[in-house]
Amino acid sequence: MQNVHSYKYAVIIPARNEELVIGQLIKSIKNQKYPEVLIDIFVVADNCTDDTAQVAKKAGAIVRERFNKSQVGKGYALDYILKIIESEYSSNKHDGYIVFDADNLLDENYITELNKTFNQGYRVITSYRNSKNYDQNWISAGYALWFLHEAEYLNLPRMVLNTSCAISGTGFLIQADLIKENGGWIHHLLTEDIEFSVSQIIKGEKIGYCRNAIFYDEQPVTFAQSWHQRLRWAKGFYQVFYKYGKDLIGNTFRGKRNRFSCFDMTMMVMPAVLISSVCIVVNGLFYLAIFLGIFDGKELTHAASVGILYSISWYYGVLYILGLITTLTEWRKIHCSGWKKITYTVTFPLFMLTYIPISVVALFKHVEWKPIAHTVVKSLDDVR
Repeated sequence: MQNVHSYKYAVIIPARNEELVIGQLIKSIKNQKYPEVLIDIFVVADNCTDDTAQVAKKAGAIVRERFNKSQVGKGYALDYILKIIESEYSSNKHDGYIVFDADNLLDENYITELNKTFNQGYRVITSYRNSKNYDQNWISAGYALWFLHEAEYLNLPRMVLNTSCAISGTGFLIQADLIKENGGWIHHLLTEDIEFSVSQIIKGEKIGYCRNAIFYDEQPVTFAQSWHQRLRWAKGFYQVFYKYGKDLIGNTFRGKRNRFSCFDMTMMVMPAVLISSVCIVVNGLFYLAIFLGIFDGKELTHAASVGILYSISWYYGVLYILGLITTLTEWRKIHCSGWKKITYTVTFPLFMLTYIPISVVALFKHVEWKPIAHTVVKSLDDVR
């Protein structure tokens, strides 16, 4: 059996007004079945107006406060704390940085499992994203089911095919040397996680996935929160495509390394642009035709209605099957009553279809990063 070296990690938590939940995350880190001397916990209390810094210090983290109203966003907070670690704690000789959001909770074997994958030579690793509040309503379940699908039906197959995965906002590990090569955290688009993934894949990096490193994430529960968050994600995908699309497509056809990974990432960031463009063009032609009287209004309306209903039914069916299969294979890991698990497979397609208007609006609307309040105060035992 191959020996597994135990590396030293700095766990980094960017937090903005997270006094309710950050204590439980730090507790779950301290309860890891991994040598405590090999884990340092750093919290950057970013533009906080509550007691996040005090709660984090009391829980045992090294805390730095940051106040900057012009450079707002997780990317700036990450770069700030990484520079502090490099300048003030370089003697600790961290081998890697593990990044979490303040509302997360870790399975007690999380770092042990992540360390095993790190030993395989991956310099960037993502993990299995579960949910703290799957059973709260159809919106939180919609998010959670998608992240489970992303983990086991996107990232796992990528690992099997020996191609690159992608990090997803939280629950990821980056080798310290890679951060130095990168010049810190230099990614500040609205979806800094996808920007980082794409930029590294273009350079030839292969991102790994550790399915046994499980953490729990809090999902939004109101449609307003969900709308604003996914609007930011949609806008961020456009930004990534506009900035890196040329290189991604170029590497797909002419690159020497990671050609399939570049194709995969192109397909991940491009569809939202295509769907939105098609919707706008089709609707524009539809209303123009009626206005000019080119077609008989009743016949056109009937044909269009039948076509729309058929398309929606087809998309609903595909998304339902996707959600059902994910629910069945991840059944034991979904902490929710059985009847709710089945019910949320029915509402999952509705959640996903709301991405269509979000993608259209994101094309034209100016979007800024805004924090989402986290209020689900649970321990790991409560979740499970």
